[in-house]
Amino acid sequence: MFSHLKEDIASVFDRDPAARTTWEVLTCYPGFHALVIHRFSHWLWGHRVRWVARFISHLARWMTGIEIHPGATIGRRFFIDHGMGVVIGETATIGDDCTLYHGVTLGGTSWNKGKRHPTLCNDVVIGAGAKVLGPIIVGEGARIGSNAVVVKDVPPGATAVGIPARIILDEQDKVREEKAAKLGFSAYAVTRDDDPTANAIQGLLDHTVEMDRRMELILKELETLKSDQDSALSAERWADRKVAGK
Repeated sequence: MFSHLKEDIASVFDRDPAARTTWEVLTCYPGFHALVIHRFSHWLWGHRVRWVARFISHLARWMTGIEIHPGATIGRRFFIDHGMGVVIGETATIGDDCTLYHGVTLGGTSWNKGKRHPTLCNDVVIGAGAKVLGPIIVGEGARIGSNAVVVKDVPPGATAVGIPARIILDEQDKVREEKAAKLGFSAYAVTRDDDPTANAIQGLLDHTVEMDRRMELILKELETLKSDQDSALSAERWADRKVAGK
């Protein structure tokens, strides 16, 4: 149960530049504390010592502000940064090298027994305040934006943002997000289809991107014309000098 302790410590150094020493990680990182306690409570849960497992996880919640059900399955090199307010449900499954920030919820949408919490594949990053709900699958290498509410599967390598979350896959979406960031506008918590204000903003962003593209083309054409004019002027001057020399 503690066989991956060194890996867990190393993952903190890999993903948090504020970490300075191993002693600091051991004593001052609530995400690390919650993970170590969870590994023990999960072992008890698997051996059907379930009240003790729940009580230990309850103590961990009181100590760290992070609630991980002992039934949740967590892979190697898992890192919770800051951690306050993180909730991970009983049937959640988390792969290797995943990262969660504070306020993240891996929750359920049903009171029925069985699988009702998300599955995170390897190398998933979930931003602060995001909610991933239901028995959905977040593909390998996917990214969930801060404050997003995800209720559908996320493809591998994709980015999900907004409420409800939408998937950013095509180049137009990526360009729009970059332009929004430059304008100081955050696309998180903005719906794609239902909010007229969001649609208007997206239309303005698309128009701005297109205008930028056209301006770049015009500038390139002007530079080409200037270069052609300079070449023609140089040729004319050379010809005048040749005539004058005669």
